[in-house]
Amino acid sequence: MAVVWFLVLVATGLGLTRAGPVPTSKPPSTRMGCDIGKFKYLPPTEWKAIRKAKDALENSLKTQSCSSCLFPRPWKLTQLQVWERPVALEVELALTLKVLETMADSSLEDVLDQPLHTMHYIHSELQACVSAQPIAGPRPCGLLQDWLHQLQEVPKKVSQGCLEATVTFNLFRLLTRDLKCVAEEDLCV
Repeated sequence: MAVVWFLVLVATGLGLTRAGPVPTSKPPSTRMGCDIGKFKYLPPTEWKAIRKAKDALENSLKTQSCSSCLFPRPWKLTQLQVWERPVALEVELALTLKVLETMADSSLEDVLDQPLHTMHYIHSELQACVSAQPIAGPRPCGLLQDWLHQLQEVPKKVSQGCLEATVTFNLFRLLTRDLKCVAEEDLCV
């Protein structure tokens, strides 16, 4: 009987040594519930709903003309440090949601329902990532600080119609290029 137990222990030990080392820490993207990497690619059904909503929004805003660029462009998220990117995207997505929700009260409610649900989910995940950053960590400065200030001031400076048009026309860039960049972290250059 002792021989059998010895063989079981040896076999178990050999099996554990082949399994490899046990990771002792989580990768940076999964720290404290932050897993934004899952948004590199949205499912086709989401894109279809977003495209339908964007087309309906553009049709409702055809008469709107805006002379200024409301979102801080032409610079891109790649010009920010990796830790700043989720902060910038979270603030821009919050403004986008706020504007689109006011439009959802109109005849566009049905077409905006699924995209708003998707964007709320993405926003909540971004908030988890941003709040997971250390309190004593770096504070916004430079380009990020300028952008955050500009986004905060936009609703005060332009008409609601112009704000709606700008948010609508930036929707795909926000959900493709910017979201993918944040999801790719260091790989986005």
